[in-house]
Amino acid sequence: MARESFDKELQLLRLLFLTAGAYNRQQLAERLGISVHTLDKTMKKLKDIQSTFYQHVGDEEKKEYYTQLRYNYFEVTDNFLMFLYHAKSLKDSEVERLSHILEKLKQQPLSIKELLETFVDTEPDEKTIRQDMKYLEEIGVIKNVSEVRPYVYQFDDELLDSLTDDELLDLYDFIDFMANTKLPAVPGYLLQEKVKRYLKHRLKLTDASAFLYKYHFVSRILDEYQALLLTEAIRQRKIVEFHYYTPKRRKFYDSQNTNPTFQRDTTGQHQKAIPLRVIFDHQYGRWYLLAQGCGNDGSLRKYRVEGMTKLVTGKSVTPEIFTSLQASADERIAHSWLIDTGKLVTVRLRFFQPRDTPHSFIQERVEAQGQWGIVTEESRESFVYEINVNSTMEITPWIRSFGSSVEVLEPLFLRKQFQKEWEELLAYYESV
Repeated sequence: MARESFDKELQLLRLLFLTAGAYNRQQLAERLGISVHTLDKTMKKLKDIQSTFYQHVGDEEKKEYYTQLRYNYFEVTDNFLMFLYHAKSLKDSEVERLSHILEKLKQQPLSIKELLETFVDTEPDEKTIRQDMKYLEEIGVIKNVSEVRPYVYQFDDELLDSLTDDELLDLYDFIDFMANTKLPAVPGYLLQEKVKRYLKHRLKLTDASAFLYKYHFVSRILDEYQALLLTEAIRQRKIVEFHYYTPKRRKFYDSQNTNPTFQRDTTGQHQKAIPLRVIFDHQYGRWYLLAQGCGNDGSLRKYRVEGMTKLVTGKSVTPEIFTSLQASADERIAHSWLIDTGKLVTVRLRFFQPRDTPHSFIQERVEAQGQWGIVTEESRESFVYEINVNSTMEITPWIRSFGSSVEVLEPLFLRKQFQKEWEELLAYYESV
């Protein structure tokens, strides 16, 4: 698919997951900044892809996506994610060509010249086949089995073939658990799908899943498409360019405006930066990019990955420059609860121990989640926790989550902020 097309489909799926079918077609189209006709075309494309990769799904299940998301959450989540990632970058001709290559290499090892001879209806050139073979070898689908030219390739399925039935089931359970609970999840879903298909072929299992649970932020898994590209760009020290929509904007995607009479900014803000760190906020399920701007100011910038579209990589920077920029960014966020680069402030909190319990689950949680903070005072009734952070904005939701089990001691302005919040809450709950 074209990159713009994938951006649009990614945003559409995110909206479907977030709203669980609460929007009708007109509202979805308005939210995405596209016409209802374009929305219908996009939905049709997704249904066609689903039919291609999930031929076992019944016709009734394919009819209504909104109903599926609302009532069949566990059954369709993997489908939505999997067929999107399978089809995100392959044209029809590429799908046919790669499928043909894999089918022939499953039968017997072949050289590139021998592969070319197996094509009948279409005759791709040797350069195209070499690029395809390089791609398939990089992702671990095929392998070179010869030491001298001409190189001979074969389908790489030795790991799965070498496992016993019980070992294969154990492997699937492990992948299933990791893909749904750890980060990043996308490679896990891809691997899970491959092992699942192999199990169905080898053991004739209709369903290999032993558990029923899902990743908490389904819509955010779609953002991993961007996060993985950014991680690779960091590894290669490459500059990235993208269009960015800030969280304050209602629309995260706008259609290309081709009418010169109504020219307006519909493409977001163009950004060019050197990516330095990709950070995940587990509390809200959000991905962030920390990058050095390439503009006139060249400042350290923070982006929400969900607002990034049309991401492309450019030239590489020298190792010396990249290492220096990354070290500087790490220093700026050394005392950040997440990615805040504000002024350093000391936060002191008093946590109250729970009564009539054999252990303090409050203190256990603070010690597990409190990062580099330390307990400075401790008694049977309470303990004092202290931490130095870059401003209080990012740590405030964490403090708030403890409710009446915590008291803010310092700084004074944060204590007053919480006092005001609780006064407002008290006013809400006063007797009428």
